[in-house]
Amino acid sequence: MALVLDLLNADTRPRDAGGSASPPLPRHPEKAHRPDSPVQRKPDWIRVRAPGSPQWAETRRIVREHGLVTVCEEAGCPNIGECWEKRHATFMIMGDTCTRACAFCNVRTGLPGALDANEPEKVADSVAKLGLQHVVITSVDRDDLADGGAEHFSRTIRAIRDKSPATTIEILTPDFLRKDGALEVVVAARPDVFNHNLETVPGNYLAVRPGARYFHSVRLLQRVKELDAAIFTKSGIMVGLGEERSEVVQLMDDLRSADVDFLTVGQYLQPTKKHHEVVRFVPPDEFKSLETTAYAKGFLLVSATPLTRSSHHAGEDFARLKAARLGKLGLASPRLESA
Repeated sequence: MALVLDLLNADTRPRDAGGSASPPLPRHPEKAHRPDSPVQRKPDWIRVRAPGSPQWAETRRIVREHGLVTVCEEAGCPNIGECWEKRHATFMIMGDTCTRACAFCNVRTGLPGALDANEPEKVADSVAKLGLQHVVITSVDRDDLADGGAEHFSRTIRAIRDKSPATTIEILTPDFLRKDGALEVVVAARPDVFNHNLETVPGNYLAVRPGARYFHSVRLLQRVKELDAAIFTKSGIMVGLGEERSEVVQLMDDLRSADVDFLTVGQYLQPTKKHHEVVRFVPPDEFKSLETTAYAKGFLLVSATPLTRSSHHAGEDFARLKAARLGKLGLASPRLESA
């Protein structure tokens, strides 16, 4: 299990056999020689309350007690105060070190350690202690593993089901690129929601998400529905990376061709001066316009605001997803009000 640290620039964990401190390692070694991109001041519509409530502290204590990693901390999510106060946390399994080097992401990059065989049980214990009705499980990319971590995902889902059978489970997975059979293993564990983010439009992939393949990701989501049509599928993107509106609309069409149910759209926020610059802060009215367009394309649910993130309001959104599906089938009235 990886130790939870929230460091932007250096990793100060002991590295030698004796446990003594070693020279700090950069959090993002592949970005060390990139030219600096100044971090811009955020506009007035991007403001969040600083964390610190008793409920936030209790969630933090449980996470620390079990030695777990959360993407809330590792990715520097702006909504951590709100979510942890509600005892919502997105658990990041398979360590805190990613084998990819996406230009937007603040998760540590490098060569990961071995998997913790006890991690699925630790996550399940935390879910039970927090009394979660809905949980989100994500991971770093593990290109070093033969199955990309698919079996670890499966074991984690099953462990949560055993300890908290009433809890619904949402997973946010890597792309399992060149990992034949991996997706089938994960889908067989039957998560309630399968999320895989496209992150940005295809024209940005070389600069923003160079280790991934856009149409592979679209096909991954389509294949989930082919394997189990009952599973909700979901994908998210960031805007403000230089994309054109027409490219975003085409991306919506690509996702609908894959029968994706839920789209999230949020503002890209630059973690450090070594990350991709924010090309533009998209105003709230443009997010509203994108939401309207996406609903017209046939998505069951759309969340498009500057502070939207993949797991933000995930529990409430799952209830709305179920209502929307029933409404589409004529079995109930959909509840698609904005969160």
